[in-house]
Amino acid sequence: MTPSFVHLHCHSHYSLLDGASPIQGLVDRAKELGMNGLALTDHGNLYGALQFYRACRDAQINPILGYEAYIAPGNRFERGGTSKSSSYHLTLLAKNRTGFHNLVKLASRAFLEGFYHKPRIDRELLAEYNEGILCLSGCVSGEFSRALLAGSGAATEEQIAKAIDVAAWFHRLFGDRYFIEVQNNGLAIQQTAMEAAVEVARRMGLPLVATSDAHYIRQEDAEAQDVLLCINTGKYRTDTNRMKMEGDQFFLRSPAEMHAAFPDQEEALARSQEIADSVDIDLDLGRRHFPTFTPPDRKSSEEYLRELCIAGLQERYAKLPERWRDGDPARGQLSEEVFARLDRELGVINKLGFCDYFLIVWDFVRFAVEQNIPCTARGSGVGSLVCFALKMSHVCPLQFDLLFERFLDESRLEAPDIDIDFCKERRGEVIQYVKEKYGEANVAQIGTFGTLAARAAIRDVGRTMGLPIFRVDQIVAMVPDQLGISIDRALEVSEELATTYEADGEVRELLDLARKIEGLARNVGTHAAAVVIAKKPVDHYVPLQHVKGKTEVITQWAMGDVERAGLLKMDFLGLRNLTILAKTIELVEEARGERIDPYQFPLDDAETFALLCRGETKGIFQLESGGIRDLLQRMKPDQFLDIIATNALYRPGPLEGGMVDDYIEVKHGRQQAQYPHPVMEDILQETHGVMVYQEQVMRILNRLGGIQLSNAYTCIKAISKKKLPMIAKYREQFIEGAHAQGLAKKKAEELFGMIEKFAGYGFNKSHSTAYALIAYMTAYLKA
Repeated sequence: MTPSFVHLHCHSHYSLLDGASPIQGLVDRAKELGMNGLALTDHGNLYGALQFYRACRDAQINPILGYEAYIAPGNRFERGGTSKSSSYHLTLLAKNRTGFHNLVKLASRAFLEGFYHKPRIDRELLAEYNEGILCLSGCVSGEFSRALLAGSGAATEEQIAKAIDVAAWFHRLFGDRYFIEVQNNGLAIQQTAMEAAVEVARRMGLPLVATSDAHYIRQEDAEAQDVLLCINTGKYRTDTNRMKMEGDQFFLRSPAEMHAAFPDQEEALARSQEIADSVDIDLDLGRRHFPTFTPPDRKSSEEYLRELCIAGLQERYAKLPERWRDGDPARGQLSEEVFARLDRELGVINKLGFCDYFLIVWDFVRFAVEQNIPCTARGSGVGSLVCFALKMSHVCPLQFDLLFERFLDESRLEAPDIDIDFCKERRGEVIQYVKEKYGEANVAQIGTFGTLAARAAIRDVGRTMGLPIFRVDQIVAMVPDQLGISIDRALEVSEELATTYEADGEVRELLDLARKIEGLARNVGTHAAAVVIAKKPVDHYVPLQHVKGKTEVITQWAMGDVERAGLLKMDFLGLRNLTILAKTIELVEEARGERIDPYQFPLDDAETFALLCRGETKGIFQLESGGIRDLLQRMKPDQFLDIIATNALYRPGPLEGGMVDDYIEVKHGRQQAQYPHPVMEDILQETHGVMVYQEQVMRILNRLGGIQLSNAYTCIKAISKKKLPMIAKYREQFIEGAHAQGLAKKKAEELFGMIEKFAGYGFNKSHSTAYALIAYMTAYLKA
């Protein structure tokens, strides 16, 4: 029978440049070893907690969320001492949801209040936030073990008495949730500490628990973890006087290996299983914790949003063609088409409970507009009439045939994502407004993790090996310049790299080590745009921190995990071209004494299109590169729709797939567009028979194949992610629908094949249209 044991002290790669274990790898190995639980206890942070929780749940392993806390010897606000003397280690594990909530509070306060060398808590914070938390006395760097190791050799009675005092304080606080932790990774110091710890536990009647300070997954990964330590400390691997973990026993050992390491501690080993079985953490990841927006005059959010939309559309359409206004006072002069679209969008928004979301975005956009801070939505939100009405976006989705379903529909439960570009120099003013409105504690910027990509991993390992910089540069230059390329893939596609790897032992060692650390987290930073706004202080839901040397508060979780925790994420993007536009308009006003409105520029200005046709686009948003200037000279754009298409076509897929050539040849009458069905002609005429946009593919699936627009977008996503069973379902539905419309089944099959090919290339027309407008405005001003 396999002896039972569960790891309660494990470090992932989120113990930055110290742990070498990817989270999925840790979980997979624990499952392979037959364990039914696993703990994550990274140094001083909860970076990987949610990712770990989900990975364990998927593997049907009980997730034990914890962290190895740094605890100050005195008050957390005191500063003084070295990195080692200013904190002790302490292992904290959440027993339930309350315990995890308290861990989030502790991990946040450690960074925001106690940071000195390390993020530190103190006894005061533990007294306040200990409910639902299991406490282990820690490794040899814990306060308990340091008391026992204060002298040389075996612990004296004086040292034992001091350790008893430490254990007594924690036992009074935690009661039966406090355990004396013992470890044996083959170090003499651990053996000395364990002998004395066993004696203290016997005298005090406290339970012992055995743990393994796991920093990597398998024994053979010890070398890779040592490289990380060298990168962390800026040392060469050959340095004798450097931080190093002795031996190769800091891996995720099997129960049998742990029992072999603790021959006389069967009870302490079994207790790890008992503790694991007592943990039951069920995180509530389905609920939203969005802030509420309070409309004036006791109106409901639904009433106020509708009122704002109608007023906004009346203002917008007063400056647009008569088509959108039919003079019916009952509809505020808005046409039936406009009102029908508005009602449909608001119906979905109300049903999904997102009224407050739209009002929150409207409010800070309103602030920006009133302060003359240029701003505009980008992305699929531009396809919403509600966004147009609220002045988030500036292109009419009806005029440019943009689809609300590309942005939001009833089948999608995730929050909408309206990305707003602001003038780069004044973006901070808008974020500050949001903090003042919803409370400083309720707003934070979102953290992000820098990882060791292929080239960075090679450079870092080369440094630790002491290789000459020019030699490392030569190896890095052999890695193809492709986004996200791995070292394994580089060895497949680069013959020069593969040959050098086989012929040169030093290069082989370099690349083998780099492969082991590739993809691991290297540092933490601030996301360029993402901000979280919560109903209560953010640390009620998500752990927080400062980035070293900066004052802004950021989340310890990356964007995906923040959203999974049910928080509202907004992107406040800084766009330099909006700043340039604003400054240009100011200069025009100074020179001519008139204030021009770039949103009223005529979209058919001959001089502007002549400039674009000549490729004179230096300084023109999105149209500056040599390749795109060449494309403009070939295309000869003569209408705004061409600029929208240019943004979408100038990408590797369309360029390599011949779509660009087809567009140009048909546009200039040198080639005939092929339309298998009149519906296709109606949809693709504006792009000369080429499927350029995702919205066009959605229209074809809907109008020709009878697939609902909301499902049409799901189909596109299935194609892009190669979800074959889902693609097969939609293929069958499309063929039947198209056949009912008079298209032969063979033709319908061929057409779906084309859709499969082009859906992967298709671009978001809403996004392209928003950016085409900025491009046009900058071109108009230049002309």
